[in-house]
Order: sequence, then C-alpha cells, then structure tokens
Amino acid sequence: MKFIKTILFLSMLTSLGLVSAHAKQDPVVVLETSAGSFEVTLNPDKAPITVKNFLTLVDQKHYNGTIFHRVIKNFMIQGGGLDTSMKKIGGVSPIKNEADNGLKNLKGTIAMARTGDPHSATDQFFINTRDNNSLNHTGKNRRDWGYTVFGKVTAGMDVVMKIENSDTDTRKGRRDVPVKTIEILKITRK
Repeated sequence: MKFIKTILFLSMLTSLGLVSAHAKQDPVVVLETSAGSFEVTLNPDKAPITVKNFLTLVDQKHYNGTIFHRVIKNFMIQGGGLDTSMKKIGGVSPIKNEADNGLKNLKGTIAMARTGDPHSATDQFFINTRDNNSLNHTGKNRRDWGYTVFGKVTAGMDVVMKIENSDTDTRKGRRDVPVKTIEILKITRK
C-alpha cells in the first residue's frame, strides 16, 4: 500500500510540473550538410563552457553557410569557421580549454579546433574519424593540453565518413580542402 501511495504522490508532483517524469537529456543538434545530415549529442556535464559556446553559435545561426574546409583521411573533418568563399567568419571570443574533462578524442567525437594556444578555440570544430589519442589532454602545459571533446556523433556517422573520403586539394593557401565544397547548410537543435 505504501508503494502505491508513493507512486500516486510522484504522479501528482509530475502532473503539477514539480518533478520531471524523464531524466535530463543531453542536447542534440542536427548538422545538415550538402553531403547529408548527421546528429551530435553534446555533453554539457563534462564541457559546460564549450557546449554553451557551441549552442550559442547554433542559435545565432553562425554555422549556417560555413564549410568543412579541412578534411584529412583517417584523422578528422574540420569546419565551422569559414564561408563558401574560404573567408574566415570571426567575431567569436576564445573560450577556456576543457580538454581535462576526461573525454577522449575517439572516433565519432566532436572537439574544438584551436591554434597553438590551448585556450584559443572559438567557432571551429572537428569530428574525429578515428581514435586520435595524440589529441587528448595529458598535462596542463602548452604542448600537452589537448583538444576539448564536447559530444559524439549519435546518428549519421556514414555521412561523416563520406565527407572524410572527399578528394582534397590546396585552395587559397589552405591544404586538405575538399575539391567539391561541403557546405554546412545549417545546424539546429533537435
């Protein structure tokens, strides 16, 4: 009888909106590209600053019309910071590197791109197309800081692999640029 009363009490709290009937779900985004669509589940518990930055840019439609401008077979695909004419978008402040969060650069994970300065990530991201242990955090110094993983592809990895297998060339001084432009048409929350 006590069990039934507990269930009824929880049902009443749920119907009043005082208790959630479902566990908190991590945010999911859909990347619609000229090569197809895929979904990424983000991890705000492990990378709160990075996820907040990324979702802010998604909501601002910052990524719409950008491209995957760097594609290296058996390594990763990188995009989010250049438009279709290979011009840098800019206008985004650097964020704190959270690569010490325990998440690893494994196949299918999304991570922030950056310069040699560990805390220089802005808008560019990459998706690992293999396990890239050399990109993981191993120390809090310039050389060993690593790259912040903040989510994982949870649907459409075949599209990521299709992008990875693009023929590449050098364009406007940049290497590993897909010969056929791969545009990020839009990124939206699911």
